[in-house]
Formats: sequence, C-alpha cells, structure tokens
Amino acid sequence: MTLSKFFKGKQLPAENLGDGLSRKILGHDRAIMMVQVDFEDGAIGQAHHHPHRQTSYIVSGRFEVSVGNETQTMGAGDAFYVEPDEVHGVVCLEAGTLIDVFNPAREDFA
Repeated sequence: MTLSKFFKGKQLPAENLGDGLSRKILGHDRAIMMVQVDFEDGAIGQAHHHPHRQTSYIVSGRFEVSVGNETQTMGAGDAFYVEPDEVHGVVCLEAGTLIDVFNPAREDFA
C-alpha cells in the first residue's frame, strides 16, 4: 500500500468497478482509508459486510441505504455508520457520490 500525504482528486484515476460504479482512493495509511465512490442512476452497491468500521457521507445524489435491518432514503449532506461485519448496501436513486471512510484501511482496495 503506497502511503502519501496529498491526494488531488482531479488527478487521481477512477477505478471502474462496472455496473455504474467507480471509485478513487483519496487518502490512507494502514489505520484509515477515505474513498470516493461515484454512482450512476440505478447503480447498486450490493449488500455485503466486512470487518472494518465504516462511515459514509453523501456528497450528492439520492440513495436508498440499508444498514442491518434498517433502510432509509438519504441525500446530499446525510451520513451513515456501519459496525464491523454489519450487512449494508445502497441503491442509487439519483446519480451521486459517497465518501466512505474505513478503519482499518481496506487492503483489498489498494
């Protein structure tokens, strides 16, 4: 995992994840990671779980967010938190961007 202090978003290449999703790793070390995830209309962040703590901020767009047994429609300026190993996922209702922060860093992303 390459460690750096400065990440210029416009200069970072987006990783195409397929199915209307792309991401950029904005900053990280071994303990924490921040990731920008862009969604096209209708794109789905499939329900999944991982051992990392995660908090996500909705920069733009509208999403149906499911965390555990709860689902809410959320938009720009909203945020959600995911406990380690808690099942979560999103459905993009209106194209937008999430900023995800993980602790520890997601080594599977780098």
